[in-house]
Amino acid sequence: MVKGAMSPQRTAGQATPGRDSSTRRALIRATANVMLEEGYAAATSRRVAGQAGVKPALVHYYFPTMDDLFIAVLAAGADANLSTQQEAFAEDAPLHALWELNSAQGAALWMEFMALANHRKAIRSEIAGYADRFRELEETAMASALQAHGVDTDEFPPVVMSMIVASLARILVLEQGLGISRGHAEAQEFVRRYLDRYELPEGDPA
Repeated sequence: MVKGAMSPQRTAGQATPGRDSSTRRALIRATANVMLEEGYAAATSRRVAGQAGVKPALVHYYFPTMDDLFIAVLAAGADANLSTQQEAFAEDAPLHALWELNSAQGAALWMEFMALANHRKAIRSEIAGYADRFRELEETAMASALQAHGVDTDEFPPVVMSMIVASLARILVLEQGLGISRGHAEAQEFVRRYLDRYELPEGDPA
């Protein structure tokens, strides 16, 4: 695009006009699957095309650069996770939801993107924006539960406590992928015991 042209600029990862189709969605799903099964480095245009069952040229038709494709995958997954998180935190057990959501498959994909962000500046800025939104929701859920139990939130800041829970859950996912299991059962039992103790009392709004 010529600098100064009147046409609206396209944000990275945004669909090119007329190209939002089932093929585009299939490419997004295929990329996520490749990243989960083989790691982000394996997600080349040729590998993604093969997974989606289309010709490699179609990848660049829908996504001119791989950054466009990666950002579309990130946005699709993060938006869905934000909605899931908001719904889960509105239920009766937000602390358990915090643990479960960070133990799920989406957490594994999120960690792949964090690794990818070390090499791609565009991905880094997208992740930072979504991470702030995730953390705000997690902190709010933790604060409600701690305050309901009369916990001193100056001594135990909700943002720190939510980070500890979420980070431990993601570490377990990462280690499981590497075949490491020592201490996992004990860590899960320990966390669940304290989540039970400090969960938001039934009937209190999250």
